Amino acid sequence: MIRKELYIIRHGQTDHNLKGIVQGKGVNLPLNELGQRQAQAFFEAYKDVPFEGIYTSTLLRAQQTIYPFRDIGHSYEIFSELDEISWGEMEGTHMVMETSDIFKHLIDEWRAGNIDASPAGGESPRILQERQKRFIDHVLHTPDRNILISMHGRAIRCLLCTLTDTPLSRMEEFPHVNLTLYKVNLMADGTFVVEKFNDQEHLKNI
Repeated sequence: MIRKELYIIRHGQTDHNLKGIVQGKGVNLPLNELGQRQAQAFFEAYKDVPFEGIYTSTLLRAQQTIYPFRDIGHSYEIFSELDEISWGEMEGTHMVMETSDIFKHLIDEWRAGNIDASPAGGESPRILQERQKRFIDHVLHTPDRNILISMHGRAIRCLLCTLTDTPLSRMEEFPHVNLTLYKVNLMADGTFVVEKFNDQEHLKNI
């Protein structure tokens, strides 16, 4: 039996996403035109789900992603625990995995199990996980059954590891794109099961 259904989405595209510039917790851009269309496409696909709780990070791009639901009367709550990881000095740069030795070294450290490694001035996966656990505790204690969560790429990877009892060293096994969906069900035995994995079906007409 399913106790709760969590619809976990990454925010729509921003100009920094388009240009390959690191955002993180410290960069607060709005959605660009494509990001707005992605948000609308998700809304059209899931507007009939009876969401009882909608949660976003403090960042504008995550909030704007659920504005179509707000516009038909849904309320939403903001949780700083859902903010993206802080990339510290990497934010605002083009330090993507494919081109940056610093970024690749950091990911290699995490894959090797060093989840206390952090970018200069930023957060480690362990710190990210600890703040997310406060939000998970809220979800477990709310009576809401159908829950929509709008957040961020690395934060989603960490959250899914925690929910599915997967080591943080395996975060890269949870890929993402802008406005991807992970649907995760809380079962009667207290375990979380991923029903939809990096699902992009709602974006097929964009």
